[in-house]
Amino acid sequence: MSSDAQIRAPSPIQRLRTVLFSQEGILFLILVVVVAVLAGRSDAFFTPRNLLNQGRLMSEVGLVALPMTFIIITGGIDLSVGSILGLCAVLLGVLWGGLGLPLGLVLVLVLLVGVLAGLFNALLIVRVGVPPLIMTLATLALYRGLAQGISEARSVTGYPEWFFRFGQGNVAGLPTQLGLFIVMAILAAVVLRSTTLGRTLYAIGNNPVGARFSGLPVGRNLALIYAFSGLMAALAAIIFVSRVTTTRSDMGSGLELDAIAAVVLGGTSIFGGKGSILGTVIGLVLIQLLKNGLALMGVTSDATIIVIGTMLILAILVNNFIQNRRAGI
Repeated sequence: MSSDAQIRAPSPIQRLRTVLFSQEGILFLILVVVVAVLAGRSDAFFTPRNLLNQGRLMSEVGLVALPMTFIIITGGIDLSVGSILGLCAVLLGVLWGGLGLPLGLVLVLVLLVGVLAGLFNALLIVRVGVPPLIMTLATLALYRGLAQGISEARSVTGYPEWFFRFGQGNVAGLPTQLGLFIVMAILAAVVLRSTTLGRTLYAIGNNPVGARFSGLPVGRNLALIYAFSGLMAALAAIIFVSRVTTTRSDMGSGLELDAIAAVVLGGTSIFGGKGSILGTVIGLVLIQLLKNGLALMGVTSDATIIVIGTMLILAILVNNFIQNRRAGI
């Protein structure tokens, strides 16, 4: 190795500083501090049973947050995921309980509906040029209205025992949905960091016009990630229904805000071009453990929302500080 190469190569200390002063590094340190404080305030917090239960509860939001990371990296957003979840949950109950279709077939149809709902968003965003915020805000209302109209305020119960394994079962000592979320998070991280699709998403977020002129398949990739978002919302619907054992049209209300909060807290820029699955996962875990720890301490839900909102503001400020420092401003 030449002397010039040795000079340019970062030292271990420089690498450590880069990791620690990244958005993910700072957020992880915050997570460690929060866990230590909450564990000291409640004996019931830092126990395997409680932590696994929190993993079970956060998995539905986590599954939706993975494609949301992809979408926000491109400079877009998907506000309709909670309504897609509600629509898919209602269809699951109606197709099985109302029409008597085999439950296995119903699960496949529900996943297909989720994909089609995501593709409908992408169609008008890509082909018609409707801004993602406006388009998905419209379908948030559309899909929720369809769910309410189809359900007619009725709930469906009495699912077979095997169906409850998705939301209440365990695999290798982990809640089923938590294990599924971990697998999907690893796959999403690999796609984002190590594939042409991942690099294209960053390029779209940094300069969508430039990405088009460079010959990148912008429309196709946007359609792919919005379809992925719908698929994950449908999968979350199946897990949600399995966990609570019933279907209601209001399922998934506010889910989109929780997913976006985790993504933004994890350092993904709402302007596009920057973000990571690792940051999203840390943000998701931090929000869920804050909710749980504060509840165990007797803190009201209103105060918990204030704490999480404050965390989001601090995360945005930290992210801006890191970006300005790297830019030399």
